[in-house]
Amino acid sequence: MASLSSSTSSSSLQSFCPKIPASTSPSRLCSSFSVKCSGAEPLKLVNGRPSIPVLDGQSLPKFLSSKRLDDSVNRSSTRLKLFSGLANPALAREIAWYMGLELGKINIKRFADGEIYVQLQESVRGCDVFLIQPTCPPANENLMELLIMIDACRRASAKNITAVIPYFGYARADRKASMLYFTELIQVSNLFLSVVPVLRNQIKETVCNWSWEATQGRESIAAKLVANLITEAGANRVLACDLHSGQSMGYFDIPVDHVYCQPVILDYLASKNIASSDLVVVSPDVGGVARARAFAKKLSDAPLAIVDKRRHAHNVAEVMNLIGDVRGKVAVMVDDMIDTAGTITKGAELLHEEGAREVYACCTHAVFSPPAIERLSSGLFQEVIITNTLPVAEKNFFHQLTVLSTANLLGETIWRVHDDCSVSSIFQ
Repeated sequence: MASLSSSTSSSSLQSFCPKIPASTSPSRLCSSFSVKCSGAEPLKLVNGRPSIPVLDGQSLPKFLSSKRLDDSVNRSSTRLKLFSGLANPALAREIAWYMGLELGKINIKRFADGEIYVQLQESVRGCDVFLIQPTCPPANENLMELLIMIDACRRASAKNITAVIPYFGYARADRKASMLYFTELIQVSNLFLSVVPVLRNQIKETVCNWSWEATQGRESIAAKLVANLITEAGANRVLACDLHSGQSMGYFDIPVDHVYCQPVILDYLASKNIASSDLVVVSPDVGGVARARAFAKKLSDAPLAIVDKRRHAHNVAEVMNLIGDVRGKVAVMVDDMIDTAGTITKGAELLHEEGAREVYACCTHAVFSPPAIERLSSGLFQEVIITNTLPVAEKNFFHQLTVLSTANLLGETIWRVHDDCSVSSIFQ
């Protein structure tokens, strides 16, 4: 029997501990993972770049340090339990540190035939349990582990079970293929005809030339299936970060708290003091226009550009045209995830051809399937800014990569869910 215990598993290289309440004793935190750190531990660097968001002595996003939040949430509870799966224990440790709690003791094993065994090593009867487990690669294994953890908590009489899924695998399988992406074409054309009148003729011509893309039918909506599995396993609530499409929340028959990680990246970008007149936010495809537009509004209402691409196969993208002006500008490409990096690197090539001075890539989820690292480290990007919703292997670090932590944001959200406080008010 092969055994992997989360209480002894090795951490990934991001083990910085964000700020904790002054009343909390650092010596008792994260004891189940034997993490040794202090509140004054210096910022960790990877290739000279910050791996955790601390800026001028403040953890990001900065609004989490406001007294308004501290006064509205009860920061001590004996009924709140945090448990981590094996997918991203480093993030779970950071969340526990921010919250001033210990991670619960749990034993997770792999049998020789690949089956998963989970045993809670402390009582959760009547407790509010939060299970931290992204369903990142290997997606099927991590998803099954989450389901078994949920089942173990349900059978141990936990009062509430919240699945904290920083990265929701299968989120891209969120609809059956249609014969047209006509809705997206109308959305982007109407948006730009209203906000960028000077590009009216160019946009009309581009939209008219977009092909009516025939796609394969008879496909599964795997995102809905996964939502059903999580619900049937016994979860009462899901907490997820930057879902690929917001409507995926509707696939669940239980409450879903959708955490937006933009504030962490925005705070970090603001620290670079790029003049707003030099900045342009770029969506790498039509589907990401709404996301990029919201991002641009937070950056002093920066101008927007769109890369028009046509996808002929899964994980293969071909860049065809650019809508907007990037000449002499600092282009910030915004997406929810980077998988093989085909879309974002071809977009960066086009931006350089169109005269962009610098190109930054920003995303929440760094899936980094091969050959993503080779593409991203090829010199096209001034910086690639990601978060730690997925663990990043040490071998995948390169000079331009900056990893920001979502631990503070997730920890704050967990407190608010536990205390029945507003989650949306965090972002107001």
